[in-house]
Amino acid sequence: MTVFPGFSKQSLEFLQQVKANNSKAWFDDHRSDYEKVLLTPFRQLVSDLAPMMLSVDPNFEVRPAVNKTISRIFRDTRFSRDKSLFRDAMWFTFKRPRKDWATSIPGYYFELTPRMVRYGMGFYSAASKIMAAFRQKTDAGPNAFKKAISFMKTDDRYNLEGERYKRFIPSEHPEEVDAWYQMKTFYLACNRRPDELLFSKTLFDKLRKGFLLTAPLYRFLIEIKLD
Repeated sequence: MTVFPGFSKQSLEFLQQVKANNSKAWFDDHRSDYEKVLLTPFRQLVSDLAPMMLSVDPNFEVRPAVNKTISRIFRDTRFSRDKSLFRDAMWFTFKRPRKDWATSIPGYYFELTPRMVRYGMGFYSAASKIMAAFRQKTDAGPNAFKKAISFMKTDDRYNLEGERYKRFIPSEHPEEVDAWYQMKTFYLACNRRPDELLFSKTLFDKLRKGFLLTAPLYRFLIEIKLD
């Protein structure tokens, strides 16, 4: 039984205020607001989704905690030109706990900003060797990959996003497969403006169904083996 009630309009307002008042003093004065309108609903949403996500991959990290599944609102400014201390976005991820996860394995995500709500599945920034192995796996079993992405023929919520190779990679695959074959890294994204869905517990069911829809593709990708 879900306990996630939905986010509130104050959730978006807080992220807007963070951008406008990006200082430690301001955040310290409003820390209780952050915990109430952002961190608490994020924890509830992660907790509610956890059992289903473990059915997709029992190796997922599902603890509803910052730096486990939930992003930090504090930015690491050491190596960034942007010296703002706090993010005006917050997200969670479901992924296997590996140090090289960003370049080696796919994961699921949900992100909230004042301007956009987005969720999906894929690679953060796949290493070239991973993409080479993906193409080899697709070449060896094109029907298996077509089956893994067959949901996109009947459900149009997701867009294929990421970076394409600058040079065309020769392929004999049909267009529906070749679109993926030409990507340097890729992920699926459902992008929408913040609306009443965000403020309803129905968001949980929308994410649950959307994440389950991509489970066959996730399993195809997580099985990529490097020689």
